[in-house]
Amino acid sequence: MDVISTLGRTLGFSFAAGVNLYATVALLGLAARFGWVSLPEQYQAFNNDWLIGAAIAMYLLEFFADKVPYVDTLWDIVHTAIRPVGGALIAVTTLGQASPGTQALIALLGGTVAASSHLTKTSTRAAANASPEPFSNWFLSLGEDVFVVGLGFLAMKHPVAAFVVATVLLVLILMYIYKSRLLEAVAE
Repeated sequence: MDVISTLGRTLGFSFAAGVNLYATVALLGLAARFGWVSLPEQYQAFNNDWLIGAAIAMYLLEFFADKVPYVDTLWDIVHTAIRPVGGALIAVTTLGQASPGTQALIALLGGTVAASSHLTKTSTRAAANASPEPFSNWFLSLGEDVFVVGLGFLAMKHPVAAFVVATVLLVLILMYIYKSRLLEAVAE
């Protein structure tokens, strides 16, 4: 069960980081600082004034950038390189003591999961930008924020449930990609 709990936290936080890295880091830092839940010792790495402050400041900047059509797309394009790296770093940090090979494997897993959720978010938001009204963008952005905080808390308090949620979401993403490719092949 310990491996599933560790994977649940790793997948949950990495998936959340792909959607909103700064909210995830701020949540981890604040949880470590105020002891909201009992977390393994390695989570104290997020308990740093500068890290928490920078994450909150960047989250606030992203909060407003995400509400403006096309600004959010530009923000997401820039973060295509940042969020997967952040997901990988979070995954390695939350792993704790491990062999270099295990750390590399977890970094690849965390980065891949964060990239998957990021690219899904980015493509969904780009499609929403085609809508003539601005409200869908706002609702998507607020929904993403709630999702990230919810998945983060789930990963902290119930990592096995976070493992299930993240795994189901990743399978759905893969199924969507497969179905899209299949439809493209049929159309040709």
